[in-house]
Amino acid sequence: MTADLIVFGEDWGRHPSSTQHLVKRLAADRRVIWINSIGLRRPRLGLADLKRIVQKLRAALFGRSGGSGPVEREPVPPNLTVVAPLAVPWPGNPLAALLNRLLVGRQVRRIMAARGITRPVLWASLPTVVDLMGAFGERATIYYCGDDFAHLAGVDHGPVTAAETRLAAKCDRILAASPALAAKFPAAKTLMLPHGADIALFANAAPRAADLPDGPVAGFYGSLSAWLDQDLLAEVARRLPAWTFLMIGEVRVPVERLGAVPNIRLIGPRPHAALPGYSQHWQASLLPFIDNAQIRASNPLKLREYLATGQPVVSTPFPALDAYADLISIAPDAAGFAAAIDQTTQEPLERHAARRDRVRSETWEARAAQVATLIDELS
Repeated sequence: MTADLIVFGEDWGRHPSSTQHLVKRLAADRRVIWINSIGLRRPRLGLADLKRIVQKLRAALFGRSGGSGPVEREPVPPNLTVVAPLAVPWPGNPLAALLNRLLVGRQVRRIMAARGITRPVLWASLPTVVDLMGAFGERATIYYCGDDFAHLAGVDHGPVTAAETRLAAKCDRILAASPALAAKFPAAKTLMLPHGADIALFANAAPRAADLPDGPVAGFYGSLSAWLDQDLLAEVARRLPAWTFLMIGEVRVPVERLGAVPNIRLIGPRPHAALPGYSQHWQASLLPFIDNAQIRASNPLKLREYLATGQPVVSTPFPALDAYADLISIAPDAAGFAAAIDQTTQEPLERHAARRDRVRSETWEARAAQVATLIDELS
């Protein structure tokens, strides 16, 4: 029996997360109600959070997008309904938990009734969903853990970690994106689910992006956040003045250290579908991360996307690279990182083909098929 889904994730279309990649494919043969983020921290006094509150209220009251991505909106599949909930973002607060259960529960149950959905499987990509378990008559609950919430930037770590512990104890199955994440949970109900990639998008030839600079380019795409090693990147760029370092993505932290280096260019976000026009044509794809608990537990989506293009990849060390270490240049410091980038222009083309071959079967379709079997076994 094919089970319908109630999915709690981030705001639909805000960025192409692993949950969205999976659920978009799962929605091909089942009904899905997707609930935009109910929050992982209390709002702070500041312009960014005020704007975010206004966006969320507008979405809840007027049905407009709750996302804040400045470039694109992910198309909504026919079988998927997006809900912008009226919720109180205050993890660990009992009153907020009660209000969210009443407000979100009523809103989602109304949509379930309109669509004829009964006894769905509840999918939680956020630990705070634990306070809503049982509100939808669900037959089972899956916790999909794609991040180390105990160390993730921008999270109220104490109450969110406590919520995750409760969720792990109460849910039926746990899907973990990396071995470090899986190790946190009971082995009997935890399965590893590494990220996939849109192999067709990144492996098939794409035209060169019009604004890709001439000359050798080392590129990165993704949010410019606290886990990006700006000091390393700035030093590497200074060591390679003939190279352009192209940074694609939303800026979420101060980046004065990068802006002070003339051959580092920050060009803002680009649509996900446009990224191969850059990453297939620059000379080196970069993963310049700091070494912390969050990165050691991570499984970056861009890793397999980079490999699917065939282009050389240069990275700082972290465990998710282990399965591909023979195809990636790994350097812990600026001198080694710069040398690895400089050597990419001499790499034989056979290495490009080897990278594409290594990830050819690691598609989101294959990952979603694994998940579909698990979901329907819970029916």
